[in-house]
Amino acid sequence: MPTLILLRHGRSTANTAGLLAGWTPGVGLDERGSEQAAALPARLVALPLAEVVTSPLQRCQETIAPLLAARAGVPVHTDERIGECHYGDWSGRKLAELADEPLMEVVQQHPSAAAFPGGESLRSMQTRAAEAVREWNARVERDHGADAVYLMCSHGDIIKSLVADAIGLHLDLFQRVSVEPCSVTAIRYTRLRPYLVRLGDTGDFGSLAPREVPAGDDAQVGGDAGAP
Repeated sequence: MPTLILLRHGRSTANTAGLLAGWTPGVGLDERGSEQAAALPARLVALPLAEVVTSPLQRCQETIAPLLAARAGVPVHTDERIGECHYGDWSGRKLAELADEPLMEVVQQHPSAAAFPGGESLRSMQTRAAEAVREWNARVERDHGADAVYLMCSHGDIIKSLVADAIGLHLDLFQRVSVEPCSVTAIRYTRLRPYLVRLGDTGDFGSLAPREVPAGDDAQVGGDAGAP
């Protein structure tokens, strides 16, 4: 079965503003995110991409634009199932404010039981994304062969949930996974089991250095903003 390259979108204006973007329209890449996107063609030059699948949200579309410009002829598809979690009433709010919501403790400690008011549950989010991957695996293998490589451009919580699904990690533990903006995660699927072969690879170790403001113990819903 194919190898899936999971690309998180570049750093967005919501990331730098500390907002939970969700499906809020008009959230694009900030200056650094645009630089990250511009570097993608060189980072991925060795990969013969058979297909590209992307979330419909602006920040993902902007992230893959330079890559698609450099790969004329690669088929590109939009799939809402790998779009961001529907955070409902939480969308557009500051993460600092949401930290005081009682639901946040559930999101952090028991995410399989977390459902966002006016939105969806994290469990439903994982299910739709995993179903999309399985369908695309079958399609890519049918059209391009079992050794094909294809790319999905998606979002932090989606990618974390797909990693958990691939390695048999319960959703309640998916907050232990971290993927930075414009990071590459690779999963090689086989008939019997998937293999996680890259996780959150940016080629930059700056985010591992001590920060002026400690990152804290909780995972950032939607994914953090990466290195300063």
